[in-house]
Amino acid sequence: MPLAAFFLALVPLQEPAEWCRFRGPNGTGLASGSYLAEIGPGKHERWSVSVPPGHSSPTLSLTRVFLTGLEGKELVTFALARADGSLAWKKGVPRLRETKFHPDNHSAAPSVAVAAGVVVSFFDEFGLVAYSHDGKELWRVPLGPFDNAYGLGASPIVVGDVVVLAVDQATHSFVAGFGLADGKERWRVARPLAVSGHVTPVVARAADGVEEVLLAGSFLLDAYDAKTGERRWWLDGLPAEMKSVPVLADGKLYLHGYASPLNEVGSTIALPPFDEALKRFDQDGDGRVGQTELPDPRLTNYFVYFDLVPDGGLDRHEWELLIPSVSALNSALCVELGGGRGPLPEARVRWRYHKGISQLPAPLVTGDVYWMVADQGGLVTQLDPRTGELLGKERLEHAVDSYYAAPVAGDGKVFVLSHSGELSVLAAQREFKLLARTSFDEPCYATPALDSGVVYLRTATKLYAFGE
Repeated sequence: MPLAAFFLALVPLQEPAEWCRFRGPNGTGLASGSYLAEIGPGKHERWSVSVPPGHSSPTLSLTRVFLTGLEGKELVTFALARADGSLAWKKGVPRLRETKFHPDNHSAAPSVAVAAGVVVSFFDEFGLVAYSHDGKELWRVPLGPFDNAYGLGASPIVVGDVVVLAVDQATHSFVAGFGLADGKERWRVARPLAVSGHVTPVVARAADGVEEVLLAGSFLLDAYDAKTGERRWWLDGLPAEMKSVPVLADGKLYLHGYASPLNEVGSTIALPPFDEALKRFDQDGDGRVGQTELPDPRLTNYFVYFDLVPDGGLDRHEWELLIPSVSALNSALCVELGGGRGPLPEARVRWRYHKGISQLPAPLVTGDVYWMVADQGGLVTQLDPRTGELLGKERLEHAVDSYYAAPVAGDGKVFVLSHSGELSVLAAQREFKLLARTSFDEPCYATPALDSGVVYLRTATKLYAFGE
C-alpha cells in the first residue's frame, strides 16, 4: 500500500464542506443557508486575519478554510480555523521557476480542492501537492514548465478518487487525472486544439452512470470519463479563449466565453485555407505568413497569440487555428445534456447570446435569471436561462470598475465583488435591486466562499469572515 494511502487508512477522514472547490458546489457559485447583505469591515465581521499575497479563492472543510499564497521563494498552502481565523498550519513547496504572468494573474491563483482527508493545491511554478487536513504532506507531483501567455489559472478538482487538472496552453495542452491517495498519473489526454484559457471543469453524471468531466476550451466543449480520461462527446462552436467556469443546472450546461474584439458580431474575419494564404500573402517565400504579411491590419496586434511557436511566422498548424480563432463569435450559450457519444448535434444548443459577453467572471444561474458580470465597467446583464432572452442590463454606478471575482449567491442574494474592493449585494430576482454595498478599499481578485451562513472574502492582504 502506498504510504499516503496507508496514512489515510489510519486517521479519521475530515470531511469537506459544500464549498470544497473553486466556486463552490460543482462550480455553481450557489450556497445553502442564510446570509446577511449588510457586511463589510466592522459590519457583522466575525474575524479578519492577514494573509500572504495570492489570488486563490477560499475553499472549505467543515472546520477549516484553505488558501494559497507566495512567501519569498515558497509557494504556500495554509489552513485557518473557521471558528476564529487562527492559523492551523502552513506548508510550502519551492518555487521551481518564475513564470511571466499576466499582471492580473499570480503565482498563487488556483484554488485548493478539498476532499475527505486530503487537500490538493496546484501552482504554475511547481505542480501538484497534496496534504492531509492536518497539514501532513501526502505526495507531490512537479509539473511544467507551462506555455500559457497569461500563466495557468485553472484549479484542480476531485472526482471520486481522482484529481483532475486541465492544462490549456499554446502547445501540448492536456487534461490529466491523478490518484487522490498517491498522486500517480492515471491518465492524460491531449487537447490539440486548446491554445489558451484556463477553465476549471465541472462534473456531470451521464445516463450510463459515468461521471463526466465537462471542460470548455478553445473552440470545443469536451466531456471526459473521470476514471479513464476517455473523450466521450464534444461540441464545437466556442470562442478561441474560454476562462470562466461553466454552470450545470437542471440537466443543462450554461457557459460563456470572450476571446477578443475581433470576435464581436460584425467584426469577425474570414481567412482562406493555408495553401491559398501562402500564394496571396507570403511575400518573402519562407512558407509562412509573417506579421507584416497578415491580410487584415486588425490581426497585427494579436500576432503574438497566434504565433504559438514564436518564430516570427505562422505555419500551417498555426494558420489553421487562426481561421476559427477570428471567425468564432463571443457568446453565452445553454447546452442540453442527456447522453450521447461523439460530436454533439447543434440542436442540443438551446440558445446563444452574443452581446456584452464577459471573459473572466463566470456565469451565475439563480432560478429564472442567468447573471453575467462584465469584466469592465460594472455592467450586469440578466438573461432568461430558458430562452437566452435579454431581461435587462444595469450598471453598478458605485462600482464602475474591473471584475475578476465570479458572482456567487445564497439566501436570495447575489454577491458581486469588484477589483477595487467594492462589494455589491443584489436581490436574486429579475427586477434589478441593490440590497447593500460596502468598500474594502484594496484590490480583490478572489471569489468569495459561502457556507453555513458565513461569507469568507479575501482581499489583497486579509481574509474576512462575516455572519451573525
